[in-house]
Amino acid sequence: MEDIGDILTRYRSITVVGCSRDETKYSYRVAKFMQDAGYTIIPINPFASELLGEKVYRDIASLPQPPEIVDVFRPAAEGLEITIQAVASGARAVWLQEGIVNDDARKYAQKHGVAFVQNRCIMKEYVRLNGEI
Repeated sequence: MEDIGDILTRYRSITVVGCSRDETKYSYRVAKFMQDAGYTIIPINPFASELLGEKVYRDIASLPQPPEIVDVFRPAAEGLEITIQAVASGARAVWLQEGIVNDDARKYAQKHGVAFVQNRCIMKEYVRLNGEI
């Protein structure tokens, strides 16, 4: 397993694939928490133009610079394709949120030297390592 503490310390920008417009949804709440903790949030959502005060991008390929952490809130079946896109864009880490497992995505990321975490909540891991903000 990757060193989660290292990922959360080294990288300060989180691209959130599947960031919801609905403030009650977990993807929105986690992104907001991490933003409040000092991370730059880059939302990916094909149906929004702004979330959390940030410009929203339609997909990873639309980003103006390589992402650091790509945090995924999409079904496990989409994990490999999102990981392929993240690796192609120069991402440093791919993080599949709690409940999302895709071993093909893990193998692909590892083959390409990209840190990979799955089935873990980035917010819960941040709190575990740092306490509440």
